[in-house]
Amino acid sequence: MKAEHEPESLKGTSQSARLFAQAQELIASGVNSTARAPRSGWSPYPLFVDRGKGSRIFDVDGNEFIDYLLGLGPMLLGHRPEPVTNAVVEFIQQRGTVFALPVADEIELARKIIAAVPSVEQMHLANSGTEAVLYALRLARAYTRRKRIIRFEGMYHGFSDAVYWSKHPPLEKAGPASRPVPVPQGPGMPDGLENSLIVLPWNDGELLERTIRERGEEIAAVLTEPIMCNTGCILPEPGYLGLMRSLTRELEIVLIFDEVITGFRVALGGAQQYYNVTPDLTVMAKGFGGGFPVAAVGGKREIMQLVADGTVSMAGTYSGNGIAVSAANATLDFLMTPGIYEHLFARSERLMLGIRDRLNSAGLQTNVVGVGPLFQVWFTDSVIRNYRDAVHHARKDFFRIWWEEMMKRGVLFHPDAFENLFVSFAHNDTDVECTLKAVEIALPEVTRRMR
Repeated sequence: MKAEHEPESLKGTSQSARLFAQAQELIASGVNSTARAPRSGWSPYPLFVDRGKGSRIFDVDGNEFIDYLLGLGPMLLGHRPEPVTNAVVEFIQQRGTVFALPVADEIELARKIIAAVPSVEQMHLANSGTEAVLYALRLARAYTRRKRIIRFEGMYHGFSDAVYWSKHPPLEKAGPASRPVPVPQGPGMPDGLENSLIVLPWNDGELLERTIRERGEEIAAVLTEPIMCNTGCILPEPGYLGLMRSLTRELEIVLIFDEVITGFRVALGGAQQYYNVTPDLTVMAKGFGGGFPVAAVGGKREIMQLVADGTVSMAGTYSGNGIAVSAANATLDFLMTPGIYEHLFARSERLMLGIRDRLNSAGLQTNVVGVGPLFQVWFTDSVIRNYRDAVHHARKDFFRIWWEEMMKRGVLFHPDAFENLFVSFAHNDTDVECTLKAVEIALPEVTRRMR
């Protein structure tokens, strides 16, 4: 790992700069996901990666980084984990890829998911979190015969038209905090979709209860991340998820946990296991694919039976393809190893506490918030409970300075304070020590620039 230098990736003469210029001529925006674009923080251009291995990635200019970006979450086992790579290669070489017919391996995978995730009695594979959320909402509406969905400001549930609202809305358009209005993420949304949504602030139990009791007969589902992961990392306040569960059960509303990020990461059974709150449906992706695109929706048998009897169609040419299934089976075999989460949590806690102590000792007002291998560093003197708190109180400019100085010293994470730092099973004690040393080395320049 290179340290105490300006990576070539920050210079206009770098190979990343040249590749990005070429990409812009051919690829709309120059990247194939908004999360990699300059407007998402990768300015003036994103790093182009040459390769990754374990806890490290290497860019095209030869710079080595300890990686806490981890593909925005999927690389829970680190880059190129051998059991997953070997399983995928063997499946392709010995059997194939896509058949438009089932393979027995899908049954094996379903058994593992059902054994791991408390809410899942039956499940169905998909290809992405967006797709799985779409199906979960369709199931909830069909099951309840209601139309409206409660969702929360600052959360992201994929890019389908039905839910791509109020992710990070401008507050001048979002209405009062006591009665937010749905704000589309951008133009191109069909008129009328906003009428299917009720948008609420996160962590406001009183408003949630009032809304559900007043409008429960209209509401098909409450859709939520159990930990708010798309506006940094915001934990549920004590009792909040339990209140959500009791209210939805009482009013016969489907509770959907979007565990695309938290699933298999904060516990083998996800955040629902960690907080001991069981939803009706769960959306899973990222963590159980070992870096390959795979997702699932699962939950109560009586809801999932709507697929079995043909009431709700769940299609997908690539759903259950051999590559994804073999990768997921190998990943879950690893994740089911006894004791590994305890070691991951201990290492992650040491990293979080070490960062917090070093930043605070330098006089920087910060809150390091997270659960195990999922956390964010908030530069703020306030407690952040929801999206509007983050907008008002999080110093994104300070976070940007910290990100730049850490990247110069060989530590990589997302440049936006509304993203997260991820720790993988591949990170070891040396990685933690090197990261904390990089914080110490960076602090004089960080504090100088912030002042």
